[in-house]
Amino acid sequence: MHPALQGLITIFLGVGGCLAYFSLSNLLLDTVICPARGPNAGRNINRANMIRPWLFLFPAVFVLTLYLAYPVYETLRLSLTERMPGGGSQWVGFSNYAQMAAEPKFWEAMRNNILWLIVVPAASTAFGLLAAQLTDRIKWGNIAKSIIFMPMAISFVGAAVIWKLVYDARPLEQGQIGILNAIYLGLGGTDPQAWLTTPFWNNFFLMAVLIWIQTGFAMVILSAALRGIPEETIEAAIVDGASPLQIFFKIKVPQIMSTIVVVWTTITIVVLKVFDIVFAMTNGQWETQVLANYMYDKLFRANDWGVGSASAMIIMLLVTPILVWNVHNARKEMR
Repeated sequence: MHPALQGLITIFLGVGGCLAYFSLSNLLLDTVICPARGPNAGRNINRANMIRPWLFLFPAVFVLTLYLAYPVYETLRLSLTERMPGGGSQWVGFSNYAQMAAEPKFWEAMRNNILWLIVVPAASTAFGLLAAQLTDRIKWGNIAKSIIFMPMAISFVGAAVIWKLVYDARPLEQGQIGILNAIYLGLGGTDPQAWLTTPFWNNFFLMAVLIWIQTGFAMVILSAALRGIPEETIEAAIVDGASPLQIFFKIKVPQIMSTIVVVWTTITIVVLKVFDIVFAMTNGQWETQVLANYMYDKLFRANDWGVGSASAMIIMLLVTPILVWNVHNARKEMR
């Protein structure tokens, strides 16, 4: 079947199935389960109103259970078992976690993930805030915002391919197609540099890709927050003789601090799950391993589902507190 036709059929069946479920379940509830007639009509109406929200929530709860809760449970189970040579598995408790903790590659991945967590959210949020402030002060600000936001439309793999060309290194006698090496040689450098194979610093070259992508996201959210600041506070600061820098750091930033924190934590979650960029550019070589790529290596290359699942649980444990904190803050803002 042609993919386009397959997609249309899937959309038709999905949307049609949802409409049919909500219509038929509502009809069944009102006419069969809790009919609004007879001596118990009032009680049935109240009962139907209590059941209806759960009836409508059932598809979402079912999908979340199937695609979220069950995979988490199964991953936890696999992390506590070991595959046997003849087939099947056996319970090994926390042996997979101990084996993982004994591997230098795991600690390399942890160290690099911490480095990414320190640099990427801070840089993306800072550049996004700077872009939001500057683009609001120029006539062609909307065009500038569109250009800055454009990388968000590119997949992580596509961005990795683009930046791999930027970092490309060729022998000195050949023409350089890598922009960074062309600039380096133009400024007086002697030999082209293999940027992605230089330990420690290559991590920052990989981080630049994610910062490039996430800056547009941060800019859009923070730009909306800046426009929501009451003009009266800014006008009062101007009357009091505050400089533009003082207005920005002492008036604007404190008023949008909650939005900055939300942007920061959202990018932090993205960083904890980063995989595509590292996989496409270095595949974890030259000391660039991260947790998600380590998990992939164990699961699909080493065929070690125990240690691979254990590393997946570590990623989930790192992400969960940030998600809970985000949800808590969102609920607090809604009160």
